[in-house]
Amino acid sequence: MTSITRNFPWFIRDLGTSIIGTECYTSLVENIDIQDVECLKYSLSKALGIGIVVGGSIMKLPQLLLIMRSRSARGLSLSAYILETLAYGINTAYSFRNMFPFSTYGENLFLTIQNVLITFLIIFYTPSLRLARRRRNAQMSYALLGLIAGILVVCYSPMGILAFLQLSTLPLSLTSKVPQIRQNNRFRSTGQLSAFAVGSQIVGCLARLFTTATEVGDWLVSAGFALALGLNSILGVQLWLYWGKDYDDRDGYELDNGKGKSAASYAPWQSQSFYQAGTPPPVTGGNVRRGVRKSAADLV
Repeated sequence: MTSITRNFPWFIRDLGTSIIGTECYTSLVENIDIQDVECLKYSLSKALGIGIVVGGSIMKLPQLLLIMRSRSARGLSLSAYILETLAYGINTAYSFRNMFPFSTYGENLFLTIQNVLITFLIIFYTPSLRLARRRRNAQMSYALLGLIAGILVVCYSPMGILAFLQLSTLPLSLTSKVPQIRQNNRFRSTGQLSAFAVGSQIVGCLARLFTTATEVGDWLVSAGFALALGLNSILGVQLWLYWGKDYDDRDGYELDNGKGKSAASYAPWQSQSFYQAGTPPPVTGGNVRRGVRKSAADLV
């Protein structure tokens, strides 16, 4: 068997040594030494890392497609995505400037790009901004300026400041998930939150704890993944508990589970916005001419 493995074509040998190094390639591939525990752990870490990077490049695509297909970002927290994007960006810059292997952080680069797109879509599809085009454009401009400023800060800050920013990703990870968790709990629904994205993040964090411990050994990075694992697990439990439930993003009315008030029985004068518009509730007695009652859909 070793006579075959030692005579693999040059391109296979070069690919193997570039991934796991010459020593481990010789031990595991050419000599087939399966008792080399260190090289086995290192090779497993590399394989997991490459898989996570590839998975991270498409992890948020279902969430993007879900928002674009439904033309709604209902149930997604804008503040949660802003903070999460900031944490991903800092981690990417910290790992890159410390020259860590790309397989240990590459997915954060792709997740940062995807999160930026989702953040802009949340702003674009926010119900309160749909009819206020000028206000929506202002929000998009502020988000773009914030993105540019963030890139400049993480790319050109001294390493001491960048290490402090990496430490700050621990509370950032906490605060980025808490708004989404609270919003899910408040409405008893996860809205347009993608189950694929949450599940992939849980699996990715588990694998990242192993790859970081094997290849990097930086406790700051490991602590960030451990905290993210716990918070993503809470989101996973909420997805399971609230699966199939939906809510009206205007007043929190559930639409499909029959509990509480439905969209069909929703009366416009029962909302505070009806009174704020200066319209009195309808009079039920006397010879008062009744107009046509508007449905909930007409108020959107």
